[in-house]
Amino acid sequence: MDKVMIEGLQVDAFVGIYDWEHEQAQPLVIDLTMAWDNRPAAATEQISDALDYDRVSQAVTQLIAAKPWQLIETVAEQIAALVLSDFSVVQVMVKVAKPQAVPSARQVAVMIERQR
Repeated sequence: MDKVMIEGLQVDAFVGIYDWEHEQAQPLVIDLTMAWDNRPAAATEQISDALDYDRVSQAVTQLIAAKPWQLIETVAEQIAALVLSDFSVVQVMVKVAKPQAVPSARQVAVMIERQR
């Protein structure tokens, strides 16, 4: 199966278990790898036959910005559910990184893989 990837999608979010994390937005960095057959789009050059990564990016951004979150694990699960249900993707790998979580680390992250 082919893959369509979105890498480094940055979304400001209110996320964390501490009170201060819900007072100031901080960046989350999202990477998606989605199983998708690219042959129809390559043959027709029609966006209707492609996985519209702009629409996926917009939907993920809206999901994250819609409410405060406690854990990036929950964010990852919700992104996976959205992509699988709304975009006819059969398998998705989601990485959610929180660069400001641990001062001595470049970032912390979770990665999940889900399929329908």
